[in-house]
Amino acid sequence: MKNVDYIVVGLGLSGLSVAEYLIKNNQSIVVFDQPTISASKVAGGMYNPVILKRFTLAWNAQKQLEVSNDFYSSLAEKLNILIDQKLNVYRRFNSVEEQNNWFTAMDKPGLERFLSPEITKTINPKIKGEHGFGLVQEAGLINTTYLLETYTTYLQSLDSLIEETFDYDALDISPDSVTYKGISAKGIIFCEGFGVMKNPYFSAIDIRGNKGEYMIIESESLQLDAAVKSNVFIIPLGNNLYKVGASYDRDDLTYLPTTEKQEELINQLEKLTDVSYRIIEQIAGIRPTTKDRRPYIGNHTSHTNMFICNGLGSRGVMTAPVVGKALVDYIIDGKPIPNDIDIKRHA
Repeated sequence: MKNVDYIVVGLGLSGLSVAEYLIKNNQSIVVFDQPTISASKVAGGMYNPVILKRFTLAWNAQKQLEVSNDFYSSLAEKLNILIDQKLNVYRRFNSVEEQNNWFTAMDKPGLERFLSPEITKTINPKIKGEHGFGLVQEAGLINTTYLLETYTTYLQSLDSLIEETFDYDALDISPDSVTYKGISAKGIIFCEGFGVMKNPYFSAIDIRGNKGEYMIIESESLQLDAAVKSNVFIIPLGNNLYKVGASYDRDDLTYLPTTEKQEELINQLEKLTDVSYRIIEQIAGIRPTTKDRRPYIGNHTSHTNMFICNGLGSRGVMTAPVVGKALVDYIIDGKPIPNDIDIKRHA
């Protein structure tokens, strides 16, 4: 029997954050992950504190930035990788009314710090924008794919990763321990994203799938060095590659890219620019969302040593470190979980 402190199921951004905070607290772990497409593996990777559709502050934005900046900086140093690219993010204005809304938003508490008071007339000759652009400050891009790949290798070096589908029927739970296929632990933490719908312990939780698709395009003539947000994002990846997306779909919850969404993304892209390009790849994933747009963390109602970290939605890059830390602080030190992300509100 192998003894560890905790079993973690799932290695997206939430599972990675939980695993890393457990390790920081000198806890031994085993992570189970099925190497398939997840929302984290296809995430856009952008972080910014402002909801650009409505010019409002994202939930807990200032704390999210503080915690996530420290988290990714620490990880980059530990793994000896570069994953955080500071990047200007410009919101394209579609009308004079949107310009006015931008300046109105600056008077809202907390927003002035993140919204530039100047309208930028043009950011790139290839990007259409007759009404100009607003600059979002303190934004950037996390290379989530590279981060997850590197962290996978790190866990393998610790002999702490098992890449297989988790078999819920093989799990034995007692009040002070859990056992699974020859592994004994004090507790188990499920970080499965939308895959939680197959988890018999948490299948009743109100997680709603939201499918997102994006394209990777190549364009030598675009020469864009900032991210642009209109109805879609254009995010520069280097080497003339750009990420375009993402779509939203609550009905089609398959992991297959669709022609319909590709046409939608192309239509929105060509409203922003008329440069020549070619599509390199189209990728789909399912975001785990909740009714009130807040994550779920905490205990199972009947098993106090069974935990969940889920519902990160489309802002997982910023949210994962905050909720991962809150859950581990609760598990290790008994710190109360904030009410707005406590799974008890689901009851």
